[in-house]
Parts: sequence; structure tokens; C-alpha cells
Amino acid sequence: MAFTLINSGSYSSKLCSEDCLSPAEGSRSPSGSLKRGRCDSLSDPGPPEKIQALSSEAKDTEMFSSTSTPRNLWKRDDTYYMDDGSCILLVEDTLFNVHRTILSRDSSSFSTMFTLPQGTQEAEGRSDDTPIVLPGDSVSEFRHFLWALYALPPELCVVSSPAADLNVLIDIARISNKYSFKTLETWSLDAIQVYVDRKPSPLITMPGAASYNYSSNGASSSRRLPDGNVDCSEQLTRLVRLAQLCNHERLLSTMVTFLRQLMSSSLQYALLAMTLADELDLRVLRGAAYLEVMQKSMVVKRAKVDLGLRPPPTLNPDGSISASASTVGENEGDVDEEGRLVVSREQQLRLLTGYYRLTGIWETLRLTPPPFDHAPTCGATWHQHGCTQSWLEFWKEKTKSDLVLAMGLSDVLGRLKQVQKDYDRWGSATYMHHDCRLPARRSIQEMIRKIEEALPDYFADADDDF
Repeated sequence: MAFTLINSGSYSSKLCSEDCLSPAEGSRSPSGSLKRGRCDSLSDPGPPEKIQALSSEAKDTEMFSSTSTPRNLWKRDDTYYMDDGSCILLVEDTLFNVHRTILSRDSSSFSTMFTLPQGTQEAEGRSDDTPIVLPGDSVSEFRHFLWALYALPPELCVVSSPAADLNVLIDIARISNKYSFKTLETWSLDAIQVYVDRKPSPLITMPGAASYNYSSNGASSSRRLPDGNVDCSEQLTRLVRLAQLCNHERLLSTMVTFLRQLMSSSLQYALLAMTLADELDLRVLRGAAYLEVMQKSMVVKRAKVDLGLRPPPTLNPDGSISASASTVGENEGDVDEEGRLVVSREQQLRLLTGYYRLTGIWETLRLTPPPFDHAPTCGATWHQHGCTQSWLEFWKEKTKSDLVLAMGLSDVLGRLKQVQKDYDRWGSATYMHHDCRLPARRSIQEMIRKIEEALPDYFADADDDF
């Protein structure tokens, strides 16, 4: 199969936000039970004290900072702005009033902040005018997190039932990790693991698992299916990132296995796996993902400058540029009008490097079969040189068979596996000693194993030592 890489036209990127499922408004849990009361006034000044920010630590500086949302757009959460709350938090444009004792559990980041020395000004979190701002979180994520903090045991049982909401669990785990609620983080990750381990897996069998929309920046498009389910690619992306963020090896291994299954039958899932491997530095996924993309498509890298090589865009009757003509092939993950997959410059260089290295490996392998230790009986009763020559002739013949040559030049693994099938079919090379047949077969298996283990290195950057 030919492997071609070409430069494309200009590139424009866009960010896709994650669309999270959330409990119904005005309810304390996804089932809509135990609604909390609200205060009637919009300001409740507290004692004159000021909690200082943790400026000495970069992590805490990022957690608690100012907001760009105008004050007149702030609103109180229907469920978690509690009339007996003691700490007011601002997430995006929504105010939450919850209890400091709850937020201080589990040696969280909040407990550390609450113990800092206080100044002479009004403490943050005492009134709606001076809330503690939590940047980087969405309202739905934080609401799910608070649900887990306040839920009663019968309500928590839902996470182990068929009615469990995976997106809610992901939100709980991410926020718990951010604010160091270790016990809650472990509980939610274990619940996620139970969910994805179900047979059949809800991630693989859910509607939409065979289809996939990709956008630039390595993020899957936020898309819902007609029946309300979230597209499988979005949940896979969030789960892989979460497993890496929380250093949960078992969940990460499960997600990598799912991606391997999907990318073997889908170019777009292979691209998703390749992009996630680059983003998160996942060696276990990088080699296989790059190989799948290289074998499945002709790719084209995006260019920052329009070289004027593309045909002029199609104009609408009002003189504007046709959307289809202006966007096809512009973004990473798009397929252009010629059917080529658009990748980044860095990905193109890695694909080229991998192609060069793998083809070089095959040129060496086809001339030199993998060595093996001859059986003791071979040297005693046979001419060992003849056994070796028979193995060499078999190898050279099978590496030039039609089935092997029909595969891509860089498909070293596929070619080796085909040679192994030929060897198993015939039993051994002609005139090989009977006791040398098994060691010879093992030598092929060992060569396949070594190349699979080194596959990520073949697609490393060109200037890396190899």
C-alpha cells in the first residue's frame, strides 16, 4: 500500500466543549430527591475577616482566583445555595452556598485554605459579593461533585446500578482530584471501573460506537445521539484523560484496550488514539495508533500559509464563501476533498519517520532470518549447516510470496505474521531437523514481540536517538 504525505492549505482551529449530563435542576440527586432551601437576600455580610490566597503554591493559585463574569450576571444555584451554608463559591456565573465542614473533609485543598491566617478585610466566601472563585470548572461538574458530598447512602447506590450515569461519575472524579478529595476520588474511579467492565461493555455496544466526529486539538466533538446517549468517542476521550490525570493504571489499561479494538476498524478512532497518545505521552498506545493511521489512509499535513494551490472557493449567491468549500480539509482530523486525512506537522513528521524506519527494518529482515539455537540432536545426527541453509532458503522464499508483497512495505508486523502462518501451514522448512522446527517458530514469534514493543520508538521524533 502506498504511503503518501502532502502539504495542504490553510488551517483554522476550534475548541469543542464537553457536553455533560447533569441532574435535573432543583434536585439534590439525579433522582430528584431532597431539595435544599434557599436564602431570600442576595447579600449576607459576615464577620470582618479575610482568608489569604495560597500564593506560595502554584496549584492553589490556579484553583482560587478572580472571575471575569460580570457581577450582575451571577445567579444562585437552585439546589446547592443553602440557607444554612457557611461558604459561598462562584463557579462560572453560579453561586453555591455550602458548609465549610463538608468542604474540609478528607484533608482537601479547602481545608488547607480555611486554616490560613486571616486579614482585616471581609473573608472571601462570606457573602455573595465576595465569593471564593473556582476557575476551570463547569456548573454541572461542580453540582455533580456536591451531590456526591451530600448524598445519602441509598442515593449513592445508584452508581452501581444499571441506571448509573458515567458522565456524572467522571465529573465527580475530576473535581475530587483537583481539590484533593482522595477518598471521594477513589470511590468514583472504582465506580467508573465497574461501569466500563460490564459485559457487554456499554462503551463498545452503545449506539454511535461505530461512528465518530473529530475536531482539532485532539478533542472529540460534543455530540448527542438521537436517543440521548453521548457519542462513544467523547466518553472514551474523557475517560482516557481522567485515568491519566488520576494515575489510575487499571482504568487507563481498560481504555487503551477499547481504543485498540475500535481503531482497528475505524480510521477516525485511530486518529483519536494517535492524538491522545501524543497529548498524554501514552507509549502503550502511540505505536499501534500511528501504525493504524499510516496503513489506513493517505494523510496531508495542515499548512499555516495558504500557498494558493487549492481551487478557488465556491461562492454563495450573496457573495459569501460556501461553508462546505471553506471548511473541508481545514482542520486536523478532517478529510479533504481528495479523501486525505489532515494531521498536524508534528504528526506528519512522526509518520514519515516511522515509515522510513519500518521499511528499513523489513529490508534487513527479508535478507536475514531471525536466528535460533539448533537442537543438540541436529548437530549430532544432521549436518547443521544444511539445516541452517534450509531455514534461510525457506525465509527468502516466503518473504517474497504474493501475500507478503501485497501488504504495505512498512507493515513489518503483518508480513512477519504472514510468514509465520506459512511456516505453520507447512510445518517447517524442507530438510530442517525435526527438533529445530519449534525453536525456528519461536524465533519468528520473538521477532514479532520485539517489534511490537519497540513500535512507539519507530514513531518517535526524527531527532531522537533510535
